[in-house]
Amino acid sequence: MLAVAAPDEDVWHARWEQALHDLELDVESAERLLDAAHLPDVAEVARAAAWRPPSGLGALPLPLRDRAQALLDRQLDAAARIAQAVVVSRRHLHATRTIEARTPAVPVYLDTQG
Repeated sequence: MLAVAAPDEDVWHARWEQALHDLELDVESAERLLDAAHLPDVAEVARAAAWRPPSGLGALPLPLRDRAQALLDRQLDAAARIAQAVVVSRRHLHATRTIEARTPAVPVYLDTQG
């Protein structure tokens, strides 16, 4: 005899699938930005800052465990890459400021023959 999922179990599973799908889209967006070395626009930053975890989902359905784990792994990888990009950006900014802060070189010799 086949076990048929209860209607609210189907809704529960569908809500979790949608939540994971939304998170996957966010990770894909972050990965694209990192790959393109592109700064997000203000609207993207505002949307990301306004994100709130879905409420009332309950425990993760067991069939979605592997998908959720893969998503977590991608999120952690993206976070590490973002942290690395921040360090590189700060080093570049420091180098740029160092170059800008130098006074222009004054020639020591004057070529009167040339």
